[in-house]
Amino acid sequence: MGWFWADSAPAAPVAPHPMPRGDATPPPSCPMHNKLPHRPSKASTPDAVPAGACPYVPPDSSTSAAPPQQGLLSRLNPLNNMPFDLSNKRETPHQTHDLPLTREPSTIPKGDGSLWEYPSPQQMYNAMLRKGYTDTPADAVESMVAVHNFLNEGAWAEIVGWERRFARGLVEGYRVCKRGEENANIALGMQDPLDTRWTEKNIPAPKLLRFTGRPGEATPKSQMLQLLGWAWPSKFGTPPPFDRHDWFVQRCDAAGNCEEVRYVIDYYEGEPEPTGEPVFYLDVRPAIDGPRAAAERLVRWGTDTWWTASGGVVREVRKAEEARKKAEEERERTMRKYNS
Repeated sequence: MGWFWADSAPAAPVAPHPMPRGDATPPPSCPMHNKLPHRPSKASTPDAVPAGACPYVPPDSSTSAAPPQQGLLSRLNPLNNMPFDLSNKRETPHQTHDLPLTREPSTIPKGDGSLWEYPSPQQMYNAMLRKGYTDTPADAVESMVAVHNFLNEGAWAEIVGWERRFARGLVEGYRVCKRGEENANIALGMQDPLDTRWTEKNIPAPKLLRFTGRPGEATPKSQMLQLLGWAWPSKFGTPPPFDRHDWFVQRCDAAGNCEEVRYVIDYYEGEPEPTGEPVFYLDVRPAIDGPRAAAERLVRWGTDTWWTASGGVVREVRKAEEARKKAEEERERTMRKYNS
């Protein structure tokens, strides 16, 4: 999930996980296999390597500069941890199905204001081959790309929902959230919770700066849910998430001050529809990197739980019923006065 593409080359490539490197063992004829009685001095080092000798010459640490990085890490884009040189054409003769080469733009803004682009089906297939998924049927890749793009759009919609609530601070976030999720969406003017349009006039829209996939690292929340599922399978039993992402989002205030907020996303697969269509669930929330993120999660989830447990919905229904009766009584009085 989350294989966007970024086109600009970084100044200092990095990757979140150690990457395997090739076998750096020198050939047996190299002198580094033999223990030397002493390190040869600079003066005794020959100016040229004799013909037929081992090409390895130990560098002089006092004068030699570190060679430029030429490994796998130098070819990875730090914005998405994917290779810069991943081609958009067939890389294997075993591919039996022609795949589209067009790339679909997302609705997710990058740090420079442009939009992230999703990989083409051919790029997705090439990426899966490089990751070792050689048993993937080529004719299924287009459907996989469609699901991949849909999930990323849903994840961004969830993030925008968090930003709408808390971009103006915790106090404003509490004011929006205190009457539960449904009323919060009404207060924010969100008829569709998946609408990613940014309507705040005085606050810049959030941007996705970079992201990384961490499928092998379970989040603390998912681990707790698995423990609860083991203890109470009838209530909390659910398979573990099949993927996990960290998205780094730029949040700015009305004064133009910006900060980076890390969001954690767990991807769950649910029971398929009767028609066979797959069902997915996303758990999107700010990572607890500080007190503010913890407070945001407490405010949003705590107020919704309290509103429901304390009968907030019942109170809203009762108020609406009283207002309706009052309006009817006023209308009847008006009609009697008019008829008399």
